[in-house]
Amino acid sequence: MTLPADPVVQPQAYAPPRPQRRLPFWLLAIILLGVLIGWAIVADSDYAQIWRTLSRGIGTTLFVTFIAFALATLLGLAVAMARTSGQRVLVEVATFYVEIVRGIPILVLLFYIAFVGAPWLVEVYNIALSPLIQNGLAPALTVRAFDLTWRAILALTIGYSAFIAEIFRAGIEAVDKGQREAAAALGLSRWHTFRHIVAPQAIRTVLPPLGNDFVAMIKDSALVSALGVQDITQLGRVYSASSFRFFETYNVVAFLYLVMTISLSLLVRGLEYRMAKSRRG
Repeated sequence: MTLPADPVVQPQAYAPPRPQRRLPFWLLAIILLGVLIGWAIVADSDYAQIWRTLSRGIGTTLFVTFIAFALATLLGLAVAMARTSGQRVLVEVATFYVEIVRGIPILVLLFYIAFVGAPWLVEVYNIALSPLIQNGLAPALTVRAFDLTWRAILALTIGYSAFIAEIFRAGIEAVDKGQREAAAALGLSRWHTFRHIVAPQAIRTVLPPLGNDFVAMIKDSALVSALGVQDITQLGRVYSASSFRFFETYNVVAFLYLVMTISLSLLVRGLEYRMAKSRRG
């Protein structure tokens, strides 16, 4: 008796998951919560007053976040290129920087830069330009002239640059080493190899985690309120302390941060899906 042959199973090409056509329940719950708080802001005079007070800090929060993230991205890219340069001195210095900065909490780094680093930078500036300052060709600086907002931006830049450097390093090292060797065999310089071969592939790898870090920085920007910077959190603290409306005030504070972070998180997820779809054809 001849047994029937096993059916041949044809392998199917992997298809990226399609986005859900229905809104997930968690997103519906968040939208409902946002509608309720939005209605309270419109209908309740207390919430309306809190909204008018806190909305003045939105610009400061976004300014600190965008400037600090842009500077942290540039610094992180430079550190990542140093770590992947293959030159031992650069690798050791960049690794030392990354490990030290990543081991310090952002709040501690914020205080350190604001009250130790800023005075030291002012002193170095005055010493380096002392001949020009004495001749009236350059202004002398004082610690008070170093605005607290820029101290906070500097601290966030240094703190996040170490994490962004690791993201860039992982993206660069994810590119097949054989492609770099082939480029070197064709006579391309290290810069042209990085620009035309490594960077285009690494960017697609690092964009989603960079987006996640940007969302995280929006939340960590609330730490600048510890320096008295007039962002959303600081204005909320001052208003709640004077009016004793802590519940209503921090509802609005949380609502503002949720609107910004969830909107950006959804954009990052959409970007991840588009990039995954483009990679798989």
